[in-house]
Amino acid sequence: MDFTSFILQHDADDLGALALSRDKWAAEVEDFSLALSTLEVRRKLRGKVPEWVAVPSLRYPLPLSAEQCSSSQTARYKAQVAAAACGGNGMRVADLTGGLGVDSWAFSQHFSEVLYNEMNPALAEAATWNFRTLGAGNITVRCQELVPGGLSAVLDGFQADLLFLDPARRAADGRKVFRLEACQPDVLQLLPELLQAAPRVLLKLSPMADISLVCKQLGGVRAVHVVAAEGECKELLLVLERGYEGPYALTVYEGGAVLEVPEETAPVYASAPEGWLFEPGKALLKAGAFTLPCRYGLAKLSRHTHLYTAPSPVSALTPFGKWFRILESVPFSNRSIKDLGRRYPSAEVTARNLPVTSDQLRAKLKVRSGGPVHIFGCTVGLDRYLLVVAR
Repeated sequence: MDFTSFILQHDADDLGALALSRDKWAAEVEDFSLALSTLEVRRKLRGKVPEWVAVPSLRYPLPLSAEQCSSSQTARYKAQVAAAACGGNGMRVADLTGGLGVDSWAFSQHFSEVLYNEMNPALAEAATWNFRTLGAGNITVRCQELVPGGLSAVLDGFQADLLFLDPARRAADGRKVFRLEACQPDVLQLLPELLQAAPRVLLKLSPMADISLVCKQLGGVRAVHVVAAEGECKELLLVLERGYEGPYALTVYEGGAVLEVPEETAPVYASAPEGWLFEPGKALLKAGAFTLPCRYGLAKLSRHTHLYTAPSPVSALTPFGKWFRILESVPFSNRSIKDLGRRYPSAEVTARNLPVTSDQLRAKLKVRSGGPVHIFGCTVGLDRYLLVVAR
């Protein structure tokens, strides 16, 4: 049985049981271990990179690579950012930390030539097969370790307009890390060499990284993109440019929608919540765009309460948070807590800028999670605590 037929036949099988039946199936396929890891990776990629899952002949030797790779949605946005940084399509990009290859595949649709480099031989070999199968004929595959002083050997004459790096964010013991100096390769050590080899560098960093700190550490940052999908921050993208010394532009991407964050927006504060409540998503919060909704006519409940109110929803902000219709707001008191708990036995509960956590507030209300309403406990103004019931 050929590899593709084996994958199709066992795509829905119990992988544990299949692994235990190795002796039975090993003779049926050319590389049973590769087939088993491919089946595992395909399940992880189903909602992440469905275009690749639709091609059953692709090969995946390392399951961990599926956890670390970009989704097709975020990879496409990354390729757009890279192309825009270079002034349009038709340029050359080198992906120095290739991994599974999803980013290189996306780059190949915007750049005339792509260099994919991966230090793991199994991943590099699989990428060669996969790119050919996907019809990405403008990608050159190399397998070199990226270390200080070794960039010229990796590029080997490839003249890139932009270098892309996605440093590994796991320590030797498997712990997740996000500080630049803890990732591999160490971008801080490599940076002078990178900017000597190409005029631009695009970095993919953990969404946990401190934007202000990494920009100070790196210098030359022209743009920062906070990338989110399905309500979760997925990555930070930093565009560095040789010789650049100005401020960086800040952009939020949320599932296909893009919002430019201006340098400063004057805050407007509400005397009370009324009409509708806007809860910003994680991408806006990560970007530190705490007064941006005020530019769209919303009023902030308090300086440190990142909730906003408006007479009606503003469509421009809808992709970047949630709108709730306010049903009532009452003082934060034992009497109100008891009354709301009785009237709303099931509700979602959120505490914002209060001396109690969301879990503590839920316990005080004695409500179950779920139900049709959301109860926000928050500070309004300087020191007024309210309970806002919204749907």
